[in-house]
Amino acid sequence: MARYQMKQQWLTFGDDYVVKDAAGTEIFYIDGKVFTLRTTLILQDMGGRELATIQKKILSWGPTYEIYRAGALAAVVKKSMFTFFRCEFTVDVPGPDDLVADGSFGEYEYVFRRSHGPVASVSKRFFSWTDSYGIDIDDGEDPVLIIASAVVIDQCCHEKK
Repeated sequence: MARYQMKQQWLTFGDDYVVKDAAGTEIFYIDGKVFTLRTTLILQDMGGRELATIQKKILSWGPTYEIYRAGALAAVVKKSMFTFFRCEFTVDVPGPDDLVADGSFGEYEYVFRRSHGPVASVSKRFFSWTDSYGIDIDDGEDPVLIIASAVVIDQCCHEKK
């Protein structure tokens, strides 16, 4: 299992995040682009190489974001609209292995699941006094996809009013 820490940067233009590995080394940077028609974030390695682009769909029923990798659509993340007692997000990936995220999104305590069970968890439990949270990802899962999906959930659940 790989452990990451994601922290949203303060006092920046756009929504920027830094992701560190378990040793505290910065490994990803998410650059929230400003002055764009729709919300766009670029997930890149620390060398500046683009690993994924996250874009909010303008015309959709409910909050919907698309994640692109190498110019191809890799996933569509959508907040489920008709869940009465809980909140849920779907991460629709090509093929049969979609993800579902459910839990307490306002408290940064949720789990990503596939049909066979949990594959990643997001928790603010160890960072309760900061704007950071941990992401634990099972071996064999795509950390870029999970982290990009966590950014989308953060965008949907903690929008600046």
